[in-house]
Amino acid sequence: MFVLSIIKDTIPIHPSRFGVPPEQALINELNKKYANRVLHDVGLCVCVFDIAEAGEGKVRYGDGFLWYTVVFRMTVFRPFASEVIIAKVKSSDENGIQLSVGFFDDMFIPLIYLPQPSAFDPNERAHFWLPSSEETSTHALLDSPLSDRMYIDQGEIVRVRVEKDEFYDDEPGPPKATEGVQVKREARRPPYSITCSIAEQGLGPLAWWKAAEVETMDEG
Repeated sequence: MFVLSIIKDTIPIHPSRFGVPPEQALINELNKKYANRVLHDVGLCVCVFDIAEAGEGKVRYGDGFLWYTVVFRMTVFRPFASEVIIAKVKSSDENGIQLSVGFFDDMFIPLIYLPQPSAFDPNERAHFWLPSSEETSTHALLDSPLSDRMYIDQGEIVRVRVEKDEFYDDEPGPPKATEGVQVKREARRPPYSITCSIAEQGLGPLAWWKAAEVETMDEG
């Protein structure tokens, strides 16, 4: 889930920070610059792991800062494809389920990666799985008894498999206009998103499989 990425940068230290040990001052500035920032094709930066190299600080004319060329290792959140992780259901709609791991919310389970047969219940605002049914139509599934449905509720802890991740570099621009009428700006995509699946045995709400384990032990 977490990896170390090597990054090189030039970092300024303000004169008010000259009393702080240089390494600590650099770590503070690097965390301020990178923490909670998405780097394209790298991932979500969490914090500095350590500093590998740091040149001598040099003063540039006119600002009084000490500038350091630094090579450092950054702890980055980027689960690899097929990795199984634990997340929480943040919300659900007709298109799928949004997940969160607390510090990162741009995780999504689309309909094709839900266990089948399943359907979205608009009254409960949640998807459910009907493992004992051979029905495939949404109408038939929504007519099923509530007691047979295995819901994936908001706030539930789920085990998911990472299918893929995607990076977007959408540059903000002025709203488009058509014949003098301003058109609403399109919603921006998240800079980093992860697509997940629960369409396999052992995946989905942890409560599903804990119940199955108890039944197996009782049978034994």
